[in-house]
Amino acid sequence: MAQTLSADASCQQAVNRHSVERLANGLSACSTHTGAYCKARQRLPLMMIQSLVQGTGQLISESASATWLWQGRPVKLVDGTTVTMPDTPENQARYPQQRNQKAGLGFPIARLVALLCMATGAVLDIAMGAYAGKTGSEHALFQSLMGRIAAGDLILADRYYCAYCMIALLRAQGADVLFQQHATRITDFRKGQRLGAKDHVVVWYKPKRRPEWLPQASYDALPETQSIREVKVRSKVLVTTILSDTEAPRQALDDLYGQRWNVELDLRNIKTTLGLETLHCNTPQMNEKELLVGLLAYNLIRLLMARSACYADVLPRQLSFKHTVQLWLAWSHSGPPGEAQIDSLLGLIAQLRVGHRPGRVEPRAVKRRPKPFPLLTKNRNQAREEIRRYGHPKKLK
Repeated sequence: MAQTLSADASCQQAVNRHSVERLANGLSACSTHTGAYCKARQRLPLMMIQSLVQGTGQLISESASATWLWQGRPVKLVDGTTVTMPDTPENQARYPQQRNQKAGLGFPIARLVALLCMATGAVLDIAMGAYAGKTGSEHALFQSLMGRIAAGDLILADRYYCAYCMIALLRAQGADVLFQQHATRITDFRKGQRLGAKDHVVVWYKPKRRPEWLPQASYDALPETQSIREVKVRSKVLVTTILSDTEAPRQALDDLYGQRWNVELDLRNIKTTLGLETLHCNTPQMNEKELLVGLLAYNLIRLLMARSACYADVLPRQLSFKHTVQLWLAWSHSGPPGEAQIDSLLGLIAQLRVGHRPGRVEPRAVKRRPKPFPLLTKNRNQAREEIRRYGHPKKLK
């Protein structure tokens, strides 16, 4: 976990740090070669790390204060993303590169679907699969996480998850949903049971065609119809299984769906702040371990933030994740802390608050230009051979 949280996440840096810590504590010097450390990482059981991620996520979620919940209900966020890894035959076999890329020019890519606690930001579970294929779709991966959904949960996700079968599966778990309407579904507010202006309850019918990601037995068990509430707020239509407008008024649904953006920030913290957007191992199993250890470190930072929020009587979402990581890294190098020092650390974490920017809109574009190197359009070995024969190509003016 210390290796994951470090800006230099190499095995050499981890071994060097351990060697220096031994000398600083008066212990004998040890080798700075990484062989023994890498072999120990390979022996680390994958299932053990996964159970630790699930256990810490559940611990943080269950310890959430009642004031952090939405109308007393736990809200769980769902979203998908991707990670890449080194171009090795083993990684390509498990997580093939995108089909439109030539061999040797792309990188193995894996799809992730994460289930997070909205109140605390903790990762409850994650599913990982190949980027392409019916078993690697976001719906298929999310279905494998259904066991983590409890009765009374409220699932918050974008329009991609707004499908009849997905909603029916979640309702079978005793959960409610709040999604944005899928772009392919037509909403006609002249039909159904009217609850207010642009607010009604309609009946959805089971699709005649079974989705590829859903097994036949599960499809057959779905109900033929289900009642769904559709409500238009500003320029979007929201879909929910909470049918009462008194239990969930229009404005409350709009405010809640606005908090869906937190899952994007959480995934950014995992991929950018912790550097897990690109995994570094040469085999799929070690990449899965690297990801899970990173998520365990992420959850322990979220645990610190939750304790600090209780200490300062604020919401965990008001605290900065990166600020907490920076403080913990500095704190962990100062020796074993006592209980009084831990309280001081929690106070430091609570000092910095993130900006409150409702309705923030940013372009999905970057201002800084990449370095002026051409793209690699041929196999690297072939490109090396051409350089040996003809030299480097002249720079374009």
